[in-house]
Amino acid sequence: MKAVKRPPVITMQPESVTVFSVEDLVMRCKASGNPPPIVRWTKDGLEFNQGSDPELKVSEVTASFPFYTLSNTMDSLKQYQGKYVCYASNELGTAVSNEALLITDVPPTLQKEKKVHVKSEQGSSIVLKCNPPQSSMEPIIHWMDWRLHHIQLSQRVMVGKDGNLYFAHLTTEDSRDDYTCNVQYLATRTILPKEPITLTVTASNSVVRNKRPQMMRPAGSHSTYHALRGQTVELECIVQGLPTPDVTWLWKDGEMSNNRTMKDMFDRRLRFSSISESDAGEYQCRANNSQGAITHTYTVIVEAGPYWTKEPVSQLYAPGETVRLDCQADGIPSPIISWTINGIPVSATDKDSRRILTTSGSLILNDVNFGDTAIYQCQASNKHGTILTNTNVYVIELPPQILTEDGNKYTLTESQKALLECETFGSPQPKVIWERGSDSLLADPRVNLLTNGGLEISNVTHDDEGFYTCSVQNTNLSVNAELEVLNRTVILTPPQALKVQAGNTAIFTCLALFDPKLGSPLIQWRKSNQKLFESQSDEKYTLEGPDLIIANVGPDDEGVYTCQVITKLDMAEASGTLTLCDRPDPPVLLQITDPKRRAVTLSWTPGDDHNSPVLEYVVEFEDQGSKERNWEEMKRVSGNTERASLPLWPNMSYRFRVIAVNDLGKSDPSKPSEIHKTSPEAPENNPEDVRSESTDPDNLVITWEEMDERDFHGPEFRYRVLWRRVLGSGPTWHINYTTAPPFIVNDVGNFSAFEIKVQAVNEKGDGPEPDPVIGYPGEDVPLEAPMDVGVVLMNSTTIKVTWAAVDKKTVRGHLLGYKIYLTRTGSRGHHRGRRAKESESTMVVETGANEEKKVISDLRPYSHYTLAVTVFNSKGEGPASEMLSFKTNEGVPGPPTSLILDSPSETEMTLHWTLPDQPNGVLLGYLLQYQRVVESDDSPMQVETIDDPTVTHLTLKSLDRQSHYRFYLRGRTATGDGEPIKKEGATTLDGAPPSNISLSVGENSVNLSWVAKKRHRNVNFQIHYLNKNDGSKWKKTEMVNSSQSFYQLQGLTPGSLYHLRFTYSNITFWNVDVETEGTGVTEVQPSFATQGWFIGVVSAIVLLLLILLILCFIKRSKGGKYSVKDKEEGPMDSEARPMKDETFGEYRSLESDLEEKRTASQPSLCEESRLCSEDNLDFNGGSAITTELHLDESLASQLSRPSEGPEALHGLPDNSPLNPTTVSSATNGTPNSVTILD
Repeated sequence: MKAVKRPPVITMQPESVTVFSVEDLVMRCKASGNPPPIVRWTKDGLEFNQGSDPELKVSEVTASFPFYTLSNTMDSLKQYQGKYVCYASNELGTAVSNEALLITDVPPTLQKEKKVHVKSEQGSSIVLKCNPPQSSMEPIIHWMDWRLHHIQLSQRVMVGKDGNLYFAHLTTEDSRDDYTCNVQYLATRTILPKEPITLTVTASNSVVRNKRPQMMRPAGSHSTYHALRGQTVELECIVQGLPTPDVTWLWKDGEMSNNRTMKDMFDRRLRFSSISESDAGEYQCRANNSQGAITHTYTVIVEAGPYWTKEPVSQLYAPGETVRLDCQADGIPSPIISWTINGIPVSATDKDSRRILTTSGSLILNDVNFGDTAIYQCQASNKHGTILTNTNVYVIELPPQILTEDGNKYTLTESQKALLECETFGSPQPKVIWERGSDSLLADPRVNLLTNGGLEISNVTHDDEGFYTCSVQNTNLSVNAELEVLNRTVILTPPQALKVQAGNTAIFTCLALFDPKLGSPLIQWRKSNQKLFESQSDEKYTLEGPDLIIANVGPDDEGVYTCQVITKLDMAEASGTLTLCDRPDPPVLLQITDPKRRAVTLSWTPGDDHNSPVLEYVVEFEDQGSKERNWEEMKRVSGNTERASLPLWPNMSYRFRVIAVNDLGKSDPSKPSEIHKTSPEAPENNPEDVRSESTDPDNLVITWEEMDERDFHGPEFRYRVLWRRVLGSGPTWHINYTTAPPFIVNDVGNFSAFEIKVQAVNEKGDGPEPDPVIGYPGEDVPLEAPMDVGVVLMNSTTIKVTWAAVDKKTVRGHLLGYKIYLTRTGSRGHHRGRRAKESESTMVVETGANEEKKVISDLRPYSHYTLAVTVFNSKGEGPASEMLSFKTNEGVPGPPTSLILDSPSETEMTLHWTLPDQPNGVLLGYLLQYQRVVESDDSPMQVETIDDPTVTHLTLKSLDRQSHYRFYLRGRTATGDGEPIKKEGATTLDGAPPSNISLSVGENSVNLSWVAKKRHRNVNFQIHYLNKNDGSKWKKTEMVNSSQSFYQLQGLTPGSLYHLRFTYSNITFWNVDVETEGTGVTEVQPSFATQGWFIGVVSAIVLLLLILLILCFIKRSKGGKYSVKDKEEGPMDSEARPMKDETFGEYRSLESDLEEKRTASQPSLCEESRLCSEDNLDFNGGSAITTELHLDESLASQLSRPSEGPEALHGLPDNSPLNPTTVSSATNGTPNSVTILD
C-alpha cells in the first residue's frame, strides 16, 4: 500500500499571530501526501514568494515549510501584515489552508504620569482609575500596595472589567498612599506598574447616613451586549450604597443553570464560559440593601461565525459513478456556501454540465472520470469569518480489500455505542454487508451502517452480544468481530447535598456497582472540576473506601463535589454540594406597631440565615415591673414570617426580643424593643381550686390556688373571702379580705357544711361573681361503737355480719365506713390425739358508709373465731363493739402435703404420702384415683378407698409396665372429699446391659461410652479381653455399672489386636475386635532375673537382712550396757514406754505410704537407716515387729474408685492390670497401710 498515491492533506494549519518583536514572525504550514506536496503561499489573495524576499528565510524542514524574518527592526515588519493562505499541491490536487492573519504591534509602555491625590468623606463611594496603556492585547489588572500585596477585595471593594478600583462606600480604614494598578500582558510577558494613588478618607462630623444602592458600572438601567458563539462573556454590575448592597442575578427567560453560568467577584459578575445561542435573552442584576434596591438589565445578543453541521467526505470513486459532496454550515447570520476546485473557484473554471450546485450547498458530479480527480474546497462565510474544508475526490479502479483484521473483539458496557470496524479499500467503493446469524441487523433502529463500512450499534444491551460478520458483496472476502457487553457502572449511593457548620467534618459517600470483569474501579473526587488528592500534611482530605472526608470545613471548602467511578470501559459520576452553614444572625430593627388595648404587632428584619433557612422565630418578653422574672417565651411563628401579633396583659411594662431558629440552633437574641405599657383593669378571673383544708375540729380553713401577678390587672389587689353555714345561718354571708391564702375562721362549733367562695378585687373593680363551694371544719374521732352486731353462718368458709347504723352526729366528721376485725383463735379438732397449735391471725374488712351487713368468705373451716366492729372517719376509728365469738363448721380437707412414688417391680407402684396441712375437720381416710396417661386423655379412672386415716402408703399391683400413670390422692372428712395432690409416674423396668456401645481406641486404653436406658434398673456387666498378638490368656475387668455411661479399659499393649467380649449374668451380649494405636512391643527372651536360682538367691539375702534387723532390734532393747541376766534381774520400770499412736492399728495416707516405700527400698543398714530409727522400732515391755504392706500405685488408684464392695477386689483375675500380683488378706482389699502386732 505504500506505492498508492495519496492526495495532499494539510496537517498543520497556519495560525494568526500578533507580532511584537522580530522573533515573533513565524508562519508554518505542514502537509502530507504521495508524491510529497509542494507548498506555496498567498498574501491578501496574491501570490507570495517568500523565497525571493531577502528579508525572509524558508526552513528546510520536510513538508513543514515555515518562514521567518531576518530583519532586526520592527518598522520593516509592517509590510508583512495581511491574510495568508497556504496551498499544498501534488498530481492529485491542491489542498487549501484556513486564512491566517498577521498583525504587527508595538509592546505597550508606560507614559509619565502625575501623582494622584484623592480625598473623600466617610460613607461616600469612589472610583480609583487605572487607565492601562492602549494595546491589541487584553490586559490583566492587579491592584496592589507598595509591598506587592494584593488590595483586599470584598463586596465593598472590587475591581471592574475596565481595571478601575471601585468602593461601594468608604471607611476610614481605606486611607492609604500606595494604591498601585499593575497591568499585566501575557503575550509579551510584561507587568507595568502605574503611579501609586493616595486616598484620604475623612471622618464625618455627623452620623453616617445609610444610602440606597446606585449603579456605578454600567450606567443607566439597560445595556445591550453582543457576543459570538463560543466566547467567554462577563456581565458586570458594580453598585454603591450603605450598607453594602447584595447583588443577585435573574434570567427573565428561565432559570439559570449552574453548568452554563458562574458568578464571580462577589456576585458582581455573571460569567458564560462558552456562550451559545440558547443563552441569549435578558439578564437582570438586582442590588438591594436596607434602604432600597436598584436593577440593571442586560440584553444579550448571541451571533455566531460559520460552523459545520455536515462536511463532505473524502473517498475513492470508480469511473462513471455519481459523486455527491454535501456541505452544510450554520451561523448567525446564516453563512454563504461556495466551492473551489484545487483552490480555483468553480465559477472561474470551464463550465461542465456534469457539475451541479444545489441550493442547499451540495456539489454533484455525474459520470466522473479520471480527470475529475481533484481536491474540492467548500467555504462557508458570514460577517464574522470564513471556514474551509478540503475533500478528496480520487477516481481510480482498484480491486476490493478488507483492511480490518479478522477476529477483533469489542468489549463495551451497557448503553454505550458500539463501532464495529470494517475498513475496506478499492475502487469502485466496495459494498459492505454485515450479518449476525439469520438476524436482520438494519431492521433495528439502533443499528446504522456507516459510509466507511463500519457498523454502529447505539445503546447496546446484553442481547447484542455475539459474533458479527462483515463481507464484501460479490466477493468471498469477510472478517468476523465479537461483541461482549458488560454491566454498566452505576452509582448506587451518590454524594448528597451537605450543609455543614464551620469547623466540623463533612463526609461524602459514593457507592457504586460495577461489572467484576472490569476490575476494581478508580474513584476520583473532584471539586469544581479540579481533582482532589488525599492530604499528607494537614489531613484536609481523607479518602477511605467510598468516602471523602473533609476535615475542619471552612469557607474555601464550599462548592460542588463530584465522585467519578472510572473503569477500563466506562465512567459513572454523581455530584453533591457542600454548603457552609451556621446558626442564623439575630433579627434587627424591631418595631412595635398597631397598638391596641390588649395587643400589639411586633415586626423585624431577618438577619443572615448562613445558608440554613430559618425554621421559626421565637418572640420573648420581659416585664419591667417584675424583678423576679427573666425573659419568657411569648409566641412562635414560622420562619417565613417577619411579624407577629402579640396578646398582652393589663398593667404591665413590656420589652420584646426575637430569636431566629434554624437546623443548627438558635441565634443570639435580638436587641430589645422599646418599652410598651398597658393600662390597669379590673380582674378577669377569680382564684381556682377554692376548698377547705381544715384539721382542727373547731376551725374552718379556707384556701385556694394563688393567682399569678399578671392576672391582678391593677394595683391594690386583694382576695375577698365569703362564707356561711349551709343549714341554720340563713342567707347572710360573712366577708373578709386577705392578700394570700389560707384564711382561717375560728370557733365554728359542731361539724357541719359551709358554703365558701373567694373573689379577686383591685382598685379598678371586682372580678366576676364566683360560684360557692362546700367546705367543712376539722373532724374528730367517732364517739360510739356500732350496736346489734350479729353473725350468720352461711357455710364452712363464709359468714354474714350485720350491725345497726350509728348516729351521724356521733361520727363527728365524714362517715367513711365500718371496719370488721375477724380473729381466728385456733382449730376445733384434734389431730392424732393432740390439739393443733396455731398462732392467732386477724383480718380486717372495710365496708362503705351506708352498709349495715357484709358477707365475708375464705374463712378456715372447723375453727374458732372472734369478731368486733368499729366505725371510722378521716380522723380515725371509734370504740369497738363487744367481742362476739363463733366457730365454723367442718369442711373438706386440703391436699396431702407430699406424694412420693416408688416402684419395687415392673408391675408394682408404692405410693407414700404425708397428712394434709389443713384437715379442716376429722380426717376419715383417703381416696386414691389413677388412670393411664394416653393422648386421647379418655382412659378409665380406677379408684382405691382407704378408710384408715393413719395409713400413709399403698402398693398398687398388676400395672402395665409400658404405661405412665397419673395419680390423684385426696383426704376425706364427714363433709366430703378434699382437693387432690397430683403426680405422674411409671414403674421401673428390669435392668439390661447397654447397647450401641461406642469405642475410642488409644495406645494403652480403650474408652467405652453408651447411653444409659431410662426407667431401667442399673445392672453390672463385665468385659473380657484377649491380646491376640502375645498368646496370653483371657483377662477380665471389674464389674461395670450400666449407669456410668463411660468406662476406660487400661493397661493395654500399644499396636496390639484385642478381642473384647461383654458378658452379663455369664451370657455374652457383644463381641468386638480392636487394635490399639502405636508400635507393638517385640517379645523379649526371659532373662536371668526370671530364673528360679536367681529368685532363691534374692530370697536368702532378704532372709539374712531380716535376721540382722531382729538382732539389731534386740541389741537396741538391751541398751548395749548390761547382760541379759542383769536386765532380767533388774527392777521392772513402773512406767513402761508407751507405743506410739501411729504404730497401733492406724490407717495412713497413700502419700505417706509411698514415701515410706521409697525410703525403705534403700538396702543400707547404717545407723541413719530408717529401719533402725526410733520411729520404727518401738516396744512396750516386749518385742514388737512392724511390717508394712505396700500396694502398687496403679492398684491403689483403681481401688480408690467406687466399687461393689470387698468382693469386687477378690473377683479380679490374676495378672489383670486392674488387680495387684499379690495382696495380703490382711489388707481387706483397701489401699491403706496396716500395722500388725505380734
